Amino acid sequence: MHTPRRKRLLAAGTAWAVAATGAVALSFGLAGSASAGEFLVNGGFETNALSPWTCSGSTGSVVTGHAHGGTYALAGAASASDTAQCAQTVAVAPSTTYTLSAYVNGAYVYLGVNGGTSTWTPSTGGGYQKLSVSFTTSATQTSATVFTHGWYGQGTYYADDVSLDGPGAPASPSASASPSTPASPSPSASASSSPSTSASPSTSAGPSSSPSASVPPTSPPPAGSHALVGYLHASFANGAGYLKMSDVPDSWDIIDLAFGEPDSITSGNIHFNRCPVTECPGVESDADFKAAIAAKQAKGKKVLLSIGGQNGEVQLTTTAARDNFVNSVSAIIDKWGLDGLDIDFEGHSLSLNTGDNDFKNPTTPVITNLVSAVKTLKAKYGAKFQLTMAPETFFVQLGYQYYGSGPWGGQDPRAGAFLPVIYALRDDLTLLHVQDYNSGSIMGLDNQYHNMGGADFHIAMTDMLLSGFPVAGNTGNVFPALKPSQVAIGMPANTYAGNGYVAPAAVNQALDCLTKGTGCGSYTPRAGKQPNLRGLMTWSINWDSYNGNEFSKNFHSYFG
Repeated sequence: MHTPRRKRLLAAGTAWAVAATGAVALSFGLAGSASAGEFLVNGGFETNALSPWTCSGSTGSVVTGHAHGGTYALAGAASASDTAQCAQTVAVAPSTTYTLSAYVNGAYVYLGVNGGTSTWTPSTGGGYQKLSVSFTTSATQTSATVFTHGWYGQGTYYADDVSLDGPGAPASPSASASPSTPASPSPSASASSSPSTSASPSTSAGPSSSPSASVPPTSPPPAGSHALVGYLHASFANGAGYLKMSDVPDSWDIIDLAFGEPDSITSGNIHFNRCPVTECPGVESDADFKAAIAAKQAKGKKVLLSIGGQNGEVQLTTTAARDNFVNSVSAIIDKWGLDGLDIDFEGHSLSLNTGDNDFKNPTTPVITNLVSAVKTLKAKYGAKFQLTMAPETFFVQLGYQYYGSGPWGGQDPRAGAFLPVIYALRDDLTLLHVQDYNSGSIMGLDNQYHNMGGADFHIAMTDMLLSGFPVAGNTGNVFPALKPSQVAIGMPANTYAGNGYVAPAAVNQALDCLTKGTGCGSYTPRAGKQPNLRGLMTWSINWDSYNGNEFSKNFHSYFG
């Protein structure tokens, strides 16, 4: 999910719902710590007020009649467009282990810490369930923001008796939530995760109607070529600040304009509106913006239109919507002289109809129409057309365990739903950069669960793309490996940009393991060392600039 206002980088800790409705066995190793202090204020909400908790979009309230203990509890009114995240920032000590716990009641309720780990309850369970996670602060960390939230379209959740336990005397917690939570998206992440009630898509022609079969595949970069990909907040402003196209550092090889969004979810009509001067006082004119794009391209950079993000839900349920998509996207590409398209579909844009169980031969219209539309665009612009994708782990790697609603129904139909799109467009695909952030635990090829926030997660998730994997555990139905030149790793630029940030040292550890075969820790990549791994993607260029360009500087320091 790019968060800062539109991308699934739902900036502070948005994650995804678990695919199976039944119980999923997850194991979290909780580090021990001396119980010497309670670091949260009003964790039981017995003051009959939210403060010092802050909730997104005025979605939180304190209610009676739903308490786990005492009289009051937190009610988070999750909607189709807001997870109702409530957060509190506290003072903590460096290099110290803390345990966060809470009792929660509702569907897919999350508990976690910004930039660190999170956990969730996979189903309603009929009452309160206890969640608990532990985390260890960095050597320089003096504050932490903890959060709880529900999930899109799942209705109101309740939380009570939230506790942050750790050694030492608690300092006075701050009343603020994380600095400037992005309103946004893994790209991401990105991405209106608003789960609609999913009207059954109407039938339409599949990819066989595409005229692009003879278009040659995109040429891979030469050996040793590496790329840095970033999203530019072109249509909105948030805490990261607006950045003119001309001010984007030349270190960025692919610049994704965030975002193109639909007029309505099923229309297929995409618009790209630049940030208005009332929201972005420093915004340049259209002429200067277009000139700056051309200047970047003259230096060998690629500028793409990214469609989707947190708020841009797109469902091509009909052939008419498919054709509208092609026509409107073409118009935007032509107007600004862009190099291609980034697909950042999140939320409920892609899901599989019941019984659509073969990723190699999909039948669901929202899948087949998207494939057909992209192939038509590829045919129009030819080999120069750049195609990138930024799905979330839920839509890709989770497919190792779950695919669609499953053989008996009942699973989340979005599980693994990007796999048929990637497979069908694999010869046209320039780059896949899955959002390794705002994610729940994912099982890797070692059949162990991996949690975001460290090098291990990036290693395990990327290895799945480089090795291929059986879909839903069916060894007779394997999603084939992608070329290393088609794969980049998606990461948030800093802790404000998304949940799952890792410091440069961990980024380099992941790159060392994947490209050199060193420093892999407990996970051994099945694909072996891949020096031609294409590079890194981040949400976002703006957040990297806000953070002193730490992410991009480290990338170029690593690759030289």
